[in-house]
Amino acid sequence: MGLKLRAVPITEVNFRPFGQLLGKIGDGCEYGSGDAQLNLANGIPRFYLMELKKTGLRFKRITHHARVTQCLGSVGAHPWYMAVSLPSIVDPSSQHEGAVRSNAGGHSYLPPSHASVQVFKIDGPRFIKLNEGTWHAGPLFGDRDSMVFYSLELSDTNVVDHTTHVFED
Repeated sequence: MGLKLRAVPITEVNFRPFGQLLGKIGDGCEYGSGDAQLNLANGIPRFYLMELKKTGLRFKRITHHARVTQCLGSVGAHPWYMAVSLPSIVDPSSQHEGAVRSNAGGHSYLPPSHASVQVFKIDGPRFIKLNEGTWHAGPLFGDRDSMVFYSLELSDTNVVDHTTHVFED
């Protein structure tokens, strides 16, 4: 069945705990706070277009990448949704009740709860940058047969840095 939550419109302020909301800037502007603050130091950057078939607005899996920031945006600026939860990576040497060791990357984390997940509606010529470790489900959309998104991550992110949690119904 999957988790279904009410979405809120994304703003720079309400998305800040999870990453950055970015939009258009003028050509020739110097680097600053309007640019994505990236961590791509742990591998070879990969920038690609991905086509997703109708995802619907329900989900039961949520993922995080511990070693990299990730940028996502819709080609054509069509509305879409992203579910997120705060990073929950913990020091494996400390005793955290409920901590799980990731098969991808070997780090330890606390699984996100249903209550910790927030869903944002993203529209217009904007994209998001997810902080390292931010849990995310999406891009999600329900009103189109398919959508194309651009993604910036590392070339091996989906192989060696892809930890998924499945919510129980």
